Amino acid sequence: MTRFLKNLVLVPIAVVLIALAVANRHVVTLSLDPFNRADPAVSVDAPLFWILFAAVAFGVFIGGVASWAAQGKWRKEARVKRREADRWHSEADRLKAQQQGDGGKAITSRSAA
Repeated sequence: MTRFLKNLVLVPIAVVLIALAVANRHVVTLSLDPFNRADPAVSVDAPLFWILFAAVAFGVFIGGVASWAAQGKWRKEARVKRREADRWHSEADRLKAQQQGDGGKAITSRSAA
């Protein structure tokens, strides 16, 4: 079922992208010099669809970086909570070992859940 839904979404996107590439295959000049239009210092000659695809990919990348940066406080909190949980687990293991009379030998392996 998941494969069908994935194909239901990806096939129309692929058709649209192929149509876009075929319709916009003429070479254009992308100039990154706003002051000298006649002889730009930085320019790229490429098919228009490559420039469009690169712009979309750049936008996805910037969005991912912004999302990752915005979630930084949650990742930090998760690290702090994990350290605290590990400390409490080791304390509980030490107390359990003392109660059983092992002489304070703690359990060292614990699976991460």
